[in-house]
This record gives sequence, structure tokens and C-alpha cells, in this order.
Amino acid sequence: MKKLKIIAAICLSVLSVSCSKNRKTAGEIQNTSVRKIYVAHSQSYIPYAFVNEKNESDGFEVALWKEIDKRLDQYEVEFVPTSSEDLLIGVETGKYNVGIKGIWSTEQRRQKYLFPKNYLGASVIGLTFRKENANVIHDLESFAAFSGKLVPISPQSAQYAIITDFNNRHPDKPIKLIPADVFDIPESYSWVLEGRYDGFFDLQVAYKRNIEAENGSYHKYADKLSYVVYEAVPTWPLFSKNETQLADDYDKTIVQVFADGTYAMLSKSFFGEDVSKYVKK
Repeated sequence: MKKLKIIAAICLSVLSVSCSKNRKTAGEIQNTSVRKIYVAHSQSYIPYAFVNEKNESDGFEVALWKEIDKRLDQYEVEFVPTSSEDLLIGVETGKYNVGIKGIWSTEQRRQKYLFPKNYLGASVIGLTFRKENANVIHDLESFAAFSGKLVPISPQSAQYAIITDFNNRHPDKPIKLIPADVFDIPESYSWVLEGRYDGFFDLQVAYKRNIEAENGSYHKYADKLSYVVYEAVPTWPLFSKNETQLADDYDKTIVQVFADGTYAMLSKSFFGEDVSKYVKK
């Protein structure tokens, strides 16, 4: 009987310790719970966000979010390559928590989505012109003084707003801003070479892809055209409207990514330089 009591006491003690350990483990799991975040991105916007030859999510903005994911233990990021339309609708409806695709800020977008305080990437924009005029055209000011004859721009585009802002700040020598019916004019490069216009307000990535790249669609013009940077327009991650905590955590983390040099390192690997230096402070 005495032995049975001892055995029972031992069993109760073991059971108590086991329950205690189980309670501790459950508490630890609760304290370290991880929330999965779905980050939708474009499939072919090189070098910002795309799917590479290994069928993996890749690009500058994707790399930045991978870095953010490393630093935020409370989240697990899952990338979802998708169409531009699905990305925008998906973030607006909450299907995706975040969307990235080299997005510029507009008033219309700010009504639909939550924008953080700090931008993610930067889209460098500038002027494509005839190389024969490189000795007199160095920036938008000298282009305006030279002729200001710019290929027409769609009034709905951010480029139109940038030139409008430039003209407002340079009323004495504005650029000739003509509205176009379409966003992308395929003949822009040939129009410049023909002398119909003297400049084309172009994205740097588009110039590099179309003109500088050996397999570019207009590489045959590489020895006849030049490009000068004007500025970099910030690109933003779109958050669903209810993701205020996630947006705050993003803001704190992207500041760290800038401060410790990681941002500049990733930018150089995708663009060959730190594009943030062109963003107006």
C-alpha cells in the first residue's frame, strides 16, 4: 500500500510537470504567432517586380520586401505574381495585404489604398534627345531654352504632371507641353530623330531596355540618341485600407534598410546606382 502511494505521488508529480511544460509551450506559441502577409506583384515589370527564369519572384521592390520580411519576425511574407488589374483590385478588396509594381502616387489611388509614410522604390525619369545636341542640352532647363519641343504626353500620366510643375516653376522658359490621346507613343524615338520633336520625356529603365540593350527594340538608334536624368519619382507599396499596423511596421523597417546601407546596395545591384539620390527631398 505504501509503495502504491509513492508511485501515485510520482505519477502526479510527472503529470504536473508535463502540464506545466505544455502550458508554457502554448504560451510561447501564442507570443510568437506569425501572421502570413500576401504581397502581390507584377509579373514582368523589370527590374522592379517580375518572375525570373527560375519562376521565382524577383526585382528591386521584391528584394526590398524580402529584406523587410527578414526583419519583422511577426510576419511571414508570401509573394503572389499576378496581373496589374488583379493586383489593384485584390489590394482594394483585401485579397492581398500589399501590392507592388513600381507604383506612383496619385490622388485617386490615395482614396482607394493606404499609403505609408516612406516610399519603397524610385522611378528615374529624364529626357531622350538627339546626340548631336548633347553639347547644348544638359537638363530640362537647357532643353526648354533650346526649343522645348517635347513629344506629346497623355494628360492622365504622371509625366504630364511633372512637366506641368516644371513649367509653373519656369514661366519665362516653359517646355511646350502638348496633350496626347494615348499613354505610350511607339513613334517617339523616331519622331525625335526625324526632328519633328527635340525631346521625349522617358523613363530611364525604358531607355535602357529599348535603346541601350543590344536586343532592344530601338537599339539601332543607340549611336544617335542621348539621355539625361531629371529626377526620380518615388514608387510606393499599396496597402489595404485596414492594414494600418502593417504599414507602420513597414515604415519603421524601411527606414532601417535605408540607414544601414542595404537600400543602396540593392539599388546598385538592380540599377547600377543608388536611384534614391535622384528623389527630391
